[in-house]
Amino acid sequence: MKSVLVANRGEIARRVFRTARSMGLRCVATFVDADEGAPFVTEADIAIRLPGSYLDADAIIAAALQAGADAIHPGYGFLSENAAFARDVMAAGLIWVGPPPAAIEAMGDKIAAKRAAVDAGVPTLPSSEDSTGDSEVGYPLLVKASAGGGGKGMRIVESADHLAEAVAASQREALSGFGDDRVFLERYVPRARHVEIQILGDTHGNVVHLGERECSIQRRHQKIIEESPSPVVDAEMRVAMGEAALSLARAMDYHSTGTVEFLVDDETRDFFFLEVNTRLQVEHPVTEEVTGIDLVREQLRVAAGAPLGYEQSAVSWSGHAVEARLYAEDPTNDFLPATGTLSAFAPAADPAVRWDAGVEAGSVIGVEFDPMIAKVIAHGPTRHEAAGRLALALERMHLGGVTTNRDFLAATLRTAEFLSGDTTTDFIDRVHPGPSGPAGGAVDQAAITAAMWLQGQNRSEDQIWGFAPSNWRNAGLPPERASFAAPHRDEPITVAYRARRDGSFELDSGSHVIVHRWSESEIDIEIDRARRVVAVTLDGDIVHVQDPVSNFSLRREPRFVVPGTELPGGSLVAPMPGSVIELRCAVGDGVEAGQVLVVLEAMKMEHHISAPFTGVVSGIPIAVGQQLEPGALLLTIDDGDAGSQE
Repeated sequence: MKSVLVANRGEIARRVFRTARSMGLRCVATFVDADEGAPFVTEADIAIRLPGSYLDADAIIAAALQAGADAIHPGYGFLSENAAFARDVMAAGLIWVGPPPAAIEAMGDKIAAKRAAVDAGVPTLPSSEDSTGDSEVGYPLLVKASAGGGGKGMRIVESADHLAEAVAASQREALSGFGDDRVFLERYVPRARHVEIQILGDTHGNVVHLGERECSIQRRHQKIIEESPSPVVDAEMRVAMGEAALSLARAMDYHSTGTVEFLVDDETRDFFFLEVNTRLQVEHPVTEEVTGIDLVREQLRVAAGAPLGYEQSAVSWSGHAVEARLYAEDPTNDFLPATGTLSAFAPAADPAVRWDAGVEAGSVIGVEFDPMIAKVIAHGPTRHEAAGRLALALERMHLGGVTTNRDFLAATLRTAEFLSGDTTTDFIDRVHPGPSGPAGGAVDQAAITAAMWLQGQNRSEDQIWGFAPSNWRNAGLPPERASFAAPHRDEPITVAYRARRDGSFELDSGSHVIVHRWSESEIDIEIDRARRVVAVTLDGDIVHVQDPVSNFSLRREPRFVVPGTELPGGSLVAPMPGSVIELRCAVGDGVEAGQVLVVLEAMKMEHHISAPFTGVVSGIPIAVGQQLEPGALLLTIDDGDAGSQE
């Protein structure tokens, strides 16, 4: 093996490149038009443009042959668990970096995988392959896509009244995401943990497990924080779960990396088989951090025919690792995905953590793909230290231009519940983690910093009077002013300042400011004897300000406001970008508060838009199939006295 094509994109493509190059392998990328400017494209030794999508198996194989690649690594998602693709890769004379197609086929079908688990003696939850078989399962239950993953095609159902609609929605989502609309029912355990075992095998019959990861903190059944080891798995439980996972691996003659997922009842500590993921997992870095084993390296070695070279007794674990998935999404709006351009993306140098990112400053987050921006992984000697290091790294990064879950993640890692290991799958609904808001005066400090940075920028761009002291006048004139719209403030913050003879600034508020150093990307500023170095990025009218303890995006208020058009009363607008896949009302229909009126699809997930109040639909300017931007008018509802609703 001399070269490998990565049939994927973003951070996982860059991750595979990093290890492949360390092994002396040339790296080939494939990309679609939407990813033309993505970092992974230019980091590859050669990148082949695909005529269609990342799901075009024939085009990917043709790209590998065109580039002279010896092997194809599928990453995760897309074609990574497609047995037919794996067979086609091998039929083309290329090396498949993954498990045998028969294992992918058997485990890719959750229904078949559950049967295999029963045959191997692994405990499973009550389930039914009949979508109307709720009486066999009991409530609450989960509707799950047979070919699914990543939370797609999954719905919690509390009673029989909602089963039919949940099944229909799961089938649509499964068909869209996986090309397979089969679903099944499974008992839902509200107070549970999601614990998975990493397995690794070679083509010589050797198979080991690398311990567990806990991935219980989820929204919409998608993981956002993962860790290894689990805070509740002891040595005895690790052996039992590991042996259950290995029994399945041996039954499948498994090789390469894989993950056996279990649900653990938090009260009894009983565990039940969920599924097998026949690929590299998004959360694989936490296992690498605690074991010291590079899983991508092992995948490539195994694919090239090498034996593992070690047995289970040689596997050991050191310290604790925690990973957070940084997403472009709005935690305050039901975690709906966000889009935009990352005007600022600069991880802090300290504390030292691992950043697996698919973006850089200037990257565009669109609607075509999953909105994950980066994975951030911290390792420490203890769980508390790893969590604290990760939270601090998130807080200190300079980030702006797109709404993200960064503050939510940092707040979660600092909750008493997380630090005590109370991390069941209902964590978010039960704990409601979230930033408590900025410390008193933090927004005002940010506004002062933004005003001082802007005055420095104005001076740097002034070709005539830039040499003169800031705010210099030959007469007594009013102070300079800068106004900003800021979060947590109903009214704009106005900073009025005058330059003093010594170069410092006096504010009308009484504060004294010294600018020690200014550059295009940061300012070394002292406000009332408190000095800090602050990263600053200007994006149009938005000033992103990141100091060591807080991050704000402030909008510069224009000096002269041009009146704009307003939405009509009773307007319902799109809370995110997406495509209209269903309209459940017509003009003239009476609707009740909470009634679903529009179904949008974004990132292969369905989102229901409901009536905010009771009334009559008076206008529908959209149509099924239409692509919408955030804030687009969906429809108007007349209740006689309605204001604009979102």
